[in-house]
Amino acid sequence: MTLSMVIIAAYLLGSIPTGLLLGKLYGIDVRTAGSGNIGATNLYRTVGRRVGMLTLIGDALKGALPVLAVKLSGLPAEMAAWVGLAAFSGHVFSLFLKFKGGKGVATALGVFLALAPLAVAAAIAVFAVVMLIWRYVSLASICAALAMPAVITAMDGDSRLKIATGIISLIVVVRHIDNIKRLLAGTENKFKA
Repeated sequence: MTLSMVIIAAYLLGSIPTGLLLGKLYGIDVRTAGSGNIGATNLYRTVGRRVGMLTLIGDALKGALPVLAVKLSGLPAEMAAWVGLAAFSGHVFSLFLKFKGGKGVATALGVFLALAPLAVAAAIAVFAVVMLIWRYVSLASICAALAMPAVITAMDGDSRLKIATGIISLIVVVRHIDNIKRLLAGTENKFKA
């Protein structure tokens, strides 16, 4: 299997809109409910905790499975970072949603769990501290995304991993621009368990 074939397969898997499909099972088009986002937080708020968690798991698996497939298949290890980036890109720029999609946090989590699990532990710690103090999922997600390149660099990661991490982190932050504006305006919704 060539690198281009694996990247296309990873992109297509990433493009499957988990949250949209789960929402429709419950009679809700999440693009028109709550924040309009197809991610786990909006599903949690609009459909319920169980569906939000299923969306989180499904989106994370979309990121992790292609990377793990590369690692377990005997394909060159350097392919893994590009395959992870492709799966993440599929979620954020879904072929099935006219190149629109989610913010990428859960899919990035899956990618990084498969690529650099120790770095994920540090990012989760950042996420948890920010959530405990301020109770904003968006702020915690942004902070965790910004922490990943620093952690990967500190761990002396492969240059391909550093590049892919930087791109993924930048896209996650850019996809949160509206949240950043609401945070600055004081109108962002806090997380309620």
